[in-house]
Amino acid sequence: MTPDWRTLLSEERLGRDRKARPHDPTRSEFRRDSDRITFSSAFRRLQDKTQVFPLADHDYVRTRLTHSLEVASVARSLGTRVGGELCARHGLRELHASDFGEITSAAALAHDLGNPPFGHSGEDAIRHWFRNSPQARRAAEGLSAAERADIEHYEGNAQGFRLITRLQMPDNAGGLQLTCATLGAFTKYPRASDATPAHRGASVKKFGFFQSERGHFAELAERCGMQPRGADGCWVRHPLAFLVEAADDISYRLVDLEDGFRLGHVGYEEASALYHAVLTPGNEPKRLHEIATPMRRIQLLRTLAIGSAIEACAELFLAREAEILTGAFDASLIDAIETRPAWEQIIRLSRERIYNSPRGVEIEAAGFEVLGGLLDVFVSALNEWTTNPARSRKLLQLVPAETLDADRKPFASAYEGLLRMLDFVSGMTDRYAVALYKKVRGISLPGQ
Repeated sequence: MTPDWRTLLSEERLGRDRKARPHDPTRSEFRRDSDRITFSSAFRRLQDKTQVFPLADHDYVRTRLTHSLEVASVARSLGTRVGGELCARHGLRELHASDFGEITSAAALAHDLGNPPFGHSGEDAIRHWFRNSPQARRAAEGLSAAERADIEHYEGNAQGFRLITRLQMPDNAGGLQLTCATLGAFTKYPRASDATPAHRGASVKKFGFFQSERGHFAELAERCGMQPRGADGCWVRHPLAFLVEAADDISYRLVDLEDGFRLGHVGYEEASALYHAVLTPGNEPKRLHEIATPMRRIQLLRTLAIGSAIEACAELFLAREAEILTGAFDASLIDAIETRPAWEQIIRLSRERIYNSPRGVEIEAAGFEVLGGLLDVFVSALNEWTTNPARSRKLLQLVPAETLDADRKPFASAYEGLLRMLDFVSGMTDRYAVALYKKVRGISLPGQ
């Protein structure tokens, strides 16, 4: 059965009954989603989390916070462009183009909330710790196969879903109680960690929720009319998730190239040629030679390239709408537009010369020691609760009260205990993780 757009754009909120308040075009339910995310503590912590250059010692390079704001801006443009056409195409008089833009923007604001310190290498560090640490092996005794898969293949996307549906505003059923439409658009990988997908595609490359939030995802999928896909634990993607993914791809590829040029990792001619390669005919700069400096010329080219990419992805989405709704189309939009070769060249260059800059690699390598060390320390406090209670209690005093149960004792299950320690460590900013690691390891002490 093909999903209906009216159902897909559900204003019902996770954790509340199904009755939604009357539609308010001046401040829609989806705009309220953006507000809830913006004022969350998890969003605020993005200001000191790595985008590309960890622990930067200069002030212009983007963080996860500025990246998320840029992605939300691109996502709003994409959603509004697509939404206007869909409303006209399907006679959706009760919906507005702005509804599509607000949903994709809100989901984009939240898309990186679950990332641990040190960017994607932080996810690798957590997986490495679980597979190799004696403390992890001890804590994992008794985990089910599905619970083990959650942590062995640890995903920032799943951590983000856990944050917005459980950890932020934990006294509420459904956490922030975002609309089901926004949560659907947020979930780029609508499958569980232990699911065996029956097909290959962009939506099943990773997983999008832990076993602890599996019920939350099933509820929002049912409310949005998202269809199960073959194997248990897999769903067809919410169509607006393609736009959120495209906004992220457009932003980080074009903006990281700009930052790489600014830092001297990429020359002007090379960066300029790559930007020109993704421009659509008629969108080339007319007076580029009149701009005084190379940096300003690159900024203009980046701006025009974003505009071209938005239009190309919107046109592709609209052309493939029917296949997207049924799940027959399951590729990232940026990998299916005509300028794909140029985008592939940008990502290759970025991996070779920007993401693998010596300083970045050194700090990310240190991140393995920092995150693994922190997890060893705090998971050992749970493992040794009965054999070394004095040490365990002292260490757990460093953990925020909301991360632990009411009396700061170990949890009823090893799975819950591991998740809570991962909540604590993955939620840290880069600098706080380094500072706390030094303190608990005795490398530095308060006041020293």
